[in-house]
Amino acid sequence: MDEVAGAIADPVRRQILVMLRGGRLSAGEVAERFAISRPAVSRHLRVLRQSGLVRAELVGRQRLYTLDPEPFGELVGWLGQFARPTGWEHRLDALETEVYRTRRERRDQSEPQPGGSRGEGEERTA
Repeated sequence: MDEVAGAIADPVRRQILVMLRGGRLSAGEVAERFAISRPAVSRHLRVLRQSGLVRAELVGRQRLYTLDPEPFGELVGWLGQFARPTGWEHRLDALETEVYRTRRERRDQSEPQPGGSRGEGEERTA
């Protein structure tokens, strides 16, 4: 998880990850989109590759990079503990609470009360 967090700490590497969401790119195609040197882009790609976020495949003389989102899983899970439910999540939690409350009230109303007025043998009607 620490390697992934370190890899995404740099804004250039985050931009590379966003670019690779669209599909695989060569190192040259990635470098063209930045105003930094090709060796600097290569270092960023190496960090991403070492963290497991990017895979490299050698095709002829080109190295093609693809995104591997799997290593994000552990980091996302850890970050989830800090997120507060908002929007739909909050509303669905409230709906779930209301459903359970309603079920409990119906169950309580349908159970015979001690000392109730029903005699033995009387049928209960719904």
